[in-house]
Amino acid sequence: MPRTIRVYYSKSHGLHGRCRMNFNWPPITQQSVVLISAAEATDLIPSIAPPPNFGFNLGDADVYVTNISPHQGGVEFILHVNWGAPLNIVVDISVFDPAEQFFVA
Repeated sequence: MPRTIRVYYSKSHGLHGRCRMNFNWPPITQQSVVLISAAEATDLIPSIAPPPNFGFNLGDADVYVTNISPHQGGVEFILHVNWGAPLNIVVDISVFDPAEQFFVA
C-alpha cells in the first residue's frame, strides 16, 4: 500500500536553483518505487490548528523534481526551484511496493 509524507522547507533553507536533496525515511528501500512532487508554498500561518498550516502558491517560479534515487532508508533527488531567491517549498514523497516485474528493453 502506498505511503506519503509531506515535507515543508522554509525560505531559510535557501532553496533556489538546482538543489541536491536527501530525505531519510525508513519505509524506503533501494528497490522501492518512489514518486516525488514539489510546489511553492506560502509562509507558515500561525494557527491553533494542527499542521499543515500553509497554503500552496501557484506562483511564477517553476518548481519540479528530477533524478529520484531511492536508497536503503531514504531517497535522494534533485529539486529545481527556478527563481532568483529562496522560496518556501513543499515536497510530497510517496513510496510504493517494489516493482512487480523488471524488464530489460
